[in-house]
Amino acid sequence: MAETFVNELPPIDRYSSWLGIPRGNKAAMLIMVIGTLGVSSILVVTYGNIFAAVAFVGLTIVATLTLFRVEWGFYLFIGFVLVFDQFTIPDFDPITLKVSYFLNLKEIPYLPTVSAAVVNPLELHLLFILVVWFCVICFRKNAHLNRVPVWGAMVAFFVGIIASVVYGLQKGGNFLPALWEVRALFYFGAMYALVPQIVQTEKDLRILLWVCIFAITFKALQAIVRFIHLGLSFRGIATLTNHEDPVFMFTLIVLLLALVLFEAKTGQRLALILLLFPLLMGFFAGQRRAAYAAIVPTLTAFFVLLPSQQRWALVKGAFPFLIFMGLYVGIFWNSESKLASPVKLIKTALSNDKEEAGDRYYSNLYREQEKFDLAATVKTAPVIGIGFGNKYLQPIKLVPIAFPLRDYIPHDEVLWLIVKTGAVGYFLFWFFLDCFACHGASVFIRLKNPYLKAICALAVVAAVNQIIVSYYDLQLTYYRNMVYLGTLMGLIPALEYIDSRDSNTAMNKETTAEES
Repeated sequence: MAETFVNELPPIDRYSSWLGIPRGNKAAMLIMVIGTLGVSSILVVTYGNIFAAVAFVGLTIVATLTLFRVEWGFYLFIGFVLVFDQFTIPDFDPITLKVSYFLNLKEIPYLPTVSAAVVNPLELHLLFILVVWFCVICFRKNAHLNRVPVWGAMVAFFVGIIASVVYGLQKGGNFLPALWEVRALFYFGAMYALVPQIVQTEKDLRILLWVCIFAITFKALQAIVRFIHLGLSFRGIATLTNHEDPVFMFTLIVLLLALVLFEAKTGQRLALILLLFPLLMGFFAGQRRAAYAAIVPTLTAFFVLLPSQQRWALVKGAFPFLIFMGLYVGIFWNSESKLASPVKLIKTALSNDKEEAGDRYYSNLYREQEKFDLAATVKTAPVIGIGFGNKYLQPIKLVPIAFPLRDYIPHDEVLWLIVKTGAVGYFLFWFFLDCFACHGASVFIRLKNPYLKAICALAVVAAVNQIIVSYYDLQLTYYRNMVYLGTLMGLIPALEYIDSRDSNTAMNKETTAEES
């Protein structure tokens, strides 16, 4: 009866306004009003800057989704980090760079200039997620907190980093360079601690992996389009991707290998098989020698981690591939063909001969001189380092390059750490990584779910991959690298918790069935 009466009411009585918003849905109306006023105000203040208005709409959507479900905001955060560009790629100006997600607010062209605004959208986004998560934990009943893996070693490492910042500034170091040096490491620490608290079910885990797969594949496709646009050539451009993108693409290849070896039944395995060629092409378009250098050490660590059954399967599967690669390298070692590009890239990294190294000769020479300078700097402060914010010595004067922090951050960021933090900080760094590797390997052995086991293997070897790459190129100070690495390494306790809970659920079902 009441239902019939409601249906007979005229439309104007069943809705709170002519907008057609159902009565009681005040939140939706409030968001619409705020959004409309916000966009209008921004258009007026910025004299019709559409990009700023779109950015405000995007910010509103992100904030709303994060408040509604904090994990949704987290997935968006990871997607943004992997899709947007931190640095300019020569001859290309994509929308993924124009968003300026990694620039300080004072440097973003579509925002008002405020000289003190040395925070960036990434930091504000991450801080917002942390605040919302903390509020959720405070008010949610039966909230579960995963233990952060090897937290003692992690805390010791970051205490060492903070001490080196303070020490460096006391020695007369510059604050802004010090901030640029360490902020990526703190992103890593935040993700390492936050991810286990956000990812607590297998559904959460699968969504996160899908976000990573789609975002990294997008970067591979972006590189392929550029390669085609240049007529299937590079035209003298060093890379068609961000420096870190090939590192990300290789992690997906390792994940695919792990999913296949453990026979994990998931759509992600099929998706990665279908996406393998675009990922390989994107890796090739990246033209990063550091990414190539990391392949063998990373796969070696992966091989050592595997149980004997999977290890033997990998050997059998890899044998034909190794024969093919041996023939390929032998045939194209002295070739100038486009097909020989990967071989030529490897040759230039191995050779100090000017003729063999070609246009990479001066890059190799620069790095060798840079390492000499780093070694000379270490001798001046071997125990506690020179601190962050201070320039390293240059007994061999380096030629100018287009990097404003060249005198603070060298290419070899593994040696950079000992220069800045000394033997004490360097020990804490390796102690933390070693503890993580041992803990990750221990969890890997105990996991029963093949899918979780494959992801655990990826998380452990991703650390090896990143360290090798960082030895050759600036990678420990790149924001995207550290967020992604912290995410993967932070999955270890989540995997352990999910597997344990699933095992207990299965045992309870068996017990109930037996009692019945």
